[in-house]
Amino acid sequence: MQFKSVGRIMTAALLASAPAFGAAAQEAEGSSPAPVLSVELNALQATDKGCRFTFVVANQLGGALESAAFELVLFDKEGMVSRLTIVDFKDLPDGKTKVRQFDFSGVDCSSLGRVLVNDATECKGSGIDARACIQNLKTETRTDTAFGI
Repeated sequence: MQFKSVGRIMTAALLASAPAFGAAAQEAEGSSPAPVLSVELNALQATDKGCRFTFVVANQLGGALESAAFELVLFDKEGMVSRLTIVDFKDLPDGKTKVRQFDFSGVDCSSLGRVLVNDATECKGSGIDARACIQNLKTETRTDTAFGI
């Protein structure tokens, strides 16, 4: 008999708290999402001259970017720096996703171990803080090569 009454008390407590959980979920849904600039390393493709990098970039910073550029550091599979380079994603309208490709001559795609976003070298847009591109950067990869900050 004691177990039945404990079970009933627990059930009543859970039912009583259910509206509070629902309200919290609704408040979270109503809040605006955090600003983010998503950069995905989508593909690495060997070319006659080197390696073609394909990026998918989505600007959710809350304003259009006139220009966004990043310094990338390419590491080989042994962890040695093989190259520092800058990629310029150019203009990125707010709420828009774009695909950008960059060809790196002399780079062997199969020898890449990691691509590091070292810093944002340019981040310009009306109402956009110059540090927003690096501070709100979210990186992902669909390749076997690590990619991130």
